[in-house]
Amino acid sequence: MITVENSLSRELEKREQKMIEIRRYLHAHPELSFKEKETPKYIADFYNGKEAAVETNIGANGVKVTIDSGKPGKTIAIRADFDALPIEEATGLPYASKNKGVMHACGHDAHTAYMLILAETLIEMKDSFNGKVVVIHQPAEEVPPGGAQTMIKDGVLDGVDHVLGVHVMSTMAAGKIYYYSGFVQTGRAFFKLKIKGKGGHGSSPHMANDSIIAGSYFVTAVQTVVSRKLNPFETGVVTIGSFDGKGPFNVIKDSVELEGDVRGLTEETKATIEKEIKRLSAGLESMFGVTCELDYNDDYPALYNNPEFTEYVAKTIKEQSDVPVEKSEPQPPSEDFAYYAKERPSAFIYSGAMPEEGEVYPHHHPKFNISEKSMLIAAKAVGTVVLDYLK
Repeated sequence: MITVENSLSRELEKREQKMIEIRRYLHAHPELSFKEKETPKYIADFYNGKEAAVETNIGANGVKVTIDSGKPGKTIAIRADFDALPIEEATGLPYASKNKGVMHACGHDAHTAYMLILAETLIEMKDSFNGKVVVIHQPAEEVPPGGAQTMIKDGVLDGVDHVLGVHVMSTMAAGKIYYYSGFVQTGRAFFKLKIKGKGGHGSSPHMANDSIIAGSYFVTAVQTVVSRKLNPFETGVVTIGSFDGKGPFNVIKDSVELEGDVRGLTEETKATIEKEIKRLSAGLESMFGVTCELDYNDDYPALYNNPEFTEYVAKTIKEQSDVPVEKSEPQPPSEDFAYYAKERPSAFIYSGAMPEEGEVYPHHHPKFNISEKSMLIAAKAVGTVVLDYLK
């Protein structure tokens, strides 16, 4: 039986090569978070002459596109981010980054490419549905406070009933959509800790107060927050990513600075970790006689997939498209799509993008790459949900 969803699938297959060309162009011209200038212009220009309302400079560099069927109905938002990372690319691809020190190492180029072609197809099919589709082209997902918050403040979710997003995943087998209901990605916080002691000569530690010793104790002790303060069934991570104690070998440092990354799968877990890190910092002062300056920043919230909407999304893709669907586990990274999910019932799903050949590299790696088949899968999945939702 020929359905609207079948028609969408065929149209997307015809345009897959165009999708790939767009992705490779964007991959070669990445832009950092909050510094996107050419990318939003490229996106807005793509919609020239198409029957959709395009609004630029939403939340600084964001682009909002509204596809209005002209008939009353619900409104669903679909979101794709477009920023890159401060990483020097080492893939050797013919379309590798031309911007030194900047790379699409997380797949946001693929998100934008699939979304542009899907939106183009939905515009041409808008007589087939009721209501509206809001396409959110979002900047600055990678850097707090993130682009989602600023777009929300500028009204991108006004009138929207549900939000759907998808992320390509190099660590998941290509050709499938993956989903999970409930808390699906961790919330994030980060901190800086400056420990001030008393400098001195390496031969006379009794005349100094070694800040490196205090800092080293903190690095070890902070790991007990997860192992001893969290329920074993809770998910939490504390990583010390920077310890600045460099200096001459025979000089006791006057002060050291540490930076840490915190993840928790629920807001309660994040709150527990924050409380314990602050307690340990204060304890260092009593234990070592040092002074501590802790700058703790609560960042992206945990991403919560509305169970009812997420199960609907998975069921619709499974039953009305040719895309296989599989349940996944929650994912450790954080994602500012979480802000949309706090405002509207939402679902964030994954398109497997493991390369067919060569070694698999994780996101944010200089050799990160994807299977470009993941874009067509993402477009089919999201498009099928949109058309069913707006029947």
